[in-house]
Amino acid sequence: MKIEENKELKALNTFGIEAKAKNYVRIDSFEDAQAFFKQKEYEEPILILGGGSNILLTEDFNGTVINNHIKGIEGIEENDKSITLKVGAGENWHEFVLHCIEQGYAGIENLSLIPGKVGASPMQNIGAYGVEVKEVITEVECLRLADAEKMIFTNEECQFDYRSSIFKTTHKGQYFITSVSFKLNKKPTFKVSYGAIQAQLLANGVDQDHLSIKAISDAVIQIRQSKLPDPKEIGNSGSFFKNPIVSKEKFLSLKKRFKDMPAYELPQGGYKLAAGWLIEKAGWKGYTERNYGVHKKQALVLVNYGGASGNEIYNLSERILQSIIQKFGVELEREVNVV
Repeated sequence: MKIEENKELKALNTFGIEAKAKNYVRIDSFEDAQAFFKQKEYEEPILILGGGSNILLTEDFNGTVINNHIKGIEGIEENDKSITLKVGAGENWHEFVLHCIEQGYAGIENLSLIPGKVGASPMQNIGAYGVEVKEVITEVECLRLADAEKMIFTNEECQFDYRSSIFKTTHKGQYFITSVSFKLNKKPTFKVSYGAIQAQLLANGVDQDHLSIKAISDAVIQIRQSKLPDPKEIGNSGSFFKNPIVSKEKFLSLKKRFKDMPAYELPQGGYKLAAGWLIEKAGWKGYTERNYGVHKKQALVLVNYGGASGNEIYNLSERILQSIIQKFGVELEREVNVV
């Protein structure tokens, strides 16, 4: 392991923001990670980076950026119905999904083309098209930063919530995720009722009798590619805001004013609103200011067309938040981590 000084981070965040880290280190194995945190020969604060797909850098980082590159996919338990895989936190998420589809392991095909690395999946409890990763995670292996001790968190101990877990709340900044274990099915249960999956399957000539996890993955990839910009071409971090959850009373009040407002009734009560619809209705979709703005096809996505600062994008997000409060009386929450 070599600590680099004044490391440029532009290529390490999907927004393409120009910022520097005072110190930078890449970690390639559990053993490297344990030795690094035991020695404590690094400057605080620390920032742990995976794929850089869920972060907005607003200034240079005056500490140590740690890039997680721990790889490996290992089968640790298997029977006729399922297999449990232990996956290095530095594996690319989408490549892991494609690997599972190749092997016929079901459960995460709806999560195709989500950017980032495997280690971020439990932090964010990533989800899309009716599936959340908490449904397949069995445990998360970590190092406790305070003493470099190995810790294992069960699914229940992770306290998964909508786009959240203890790694974003009570335990934020206290652990370095080294691997995640997933229990996947050999006999799939298809989930195609959410969003535009069924329509895309039909467009692809796939009917109920020919469903497969690959067909679902292909449909999800096509939908995402049609709506979301490629970070290699336009700087972005995917969905910038979470879909807000409101009470039944608030939902009914809004529905009287906005008849076409989409919403999803939650089993535990309340309604999840579509943040993209709210932002579009408030007039932000396609908004451009100099070299940044809101994507023309998806109002949830803020974009850097080249050379924008993190502060400019943050300030735009703040203006959007305030406009949604004024128009709908609903508070949006950023999904992206602002640093």
